[in-house]
Amino acid sequence: MSAEFTYQDVAEHNTKKDLYLVIHDVVYDSSKFVDEHPGGEEVLLDVAGQDATEAFEDVGHSDEARETLAALKVGTLKRKAGDPKPKTPLPGAVAPAANTQGAGLGVGLYAVVLIGGLVAFYAYQYLQQQQAAQKA
Repeated sequence: MSAEFTYQDVAEHNTKKDLYLVIHDVVYDSSKFVDEHPGGEEVLLDVAGQDATEAFEDVGHSDEARETLAALKVGTLKRKAGDPKPKTPLPGAVAPAANTQGAGLGVGLYAVVLIGGLVAFYAYQYLQQQQAAQKA
């Protein structure tokens, strides 16, 4: 059976050697992972003893990171009246669709510029050859 923690319980674990954080109402003991965190220890220390859901999701962690996180689980958060609400939806909630309509514009623009440059170069070379042929 999983242990239940209040926000006050979690807040007491806010140092490098004793670091708890909450992500989607699950409590994790990240103390042993602080030195291994790819983003550096400061990232974890900034959210030590707090709800780190928004920070965790904003980074867009990999499946491997989520598996590592699962191994650090020590319990769940027991919400009380007056506790802050999570800033991001809980897992399974439907998120709005991402707007990817203009995502490829940058690459397409570079391609157009590159192709246009090549056409201009070869047109210039062709005109130079034609001019040289007329003089001869």
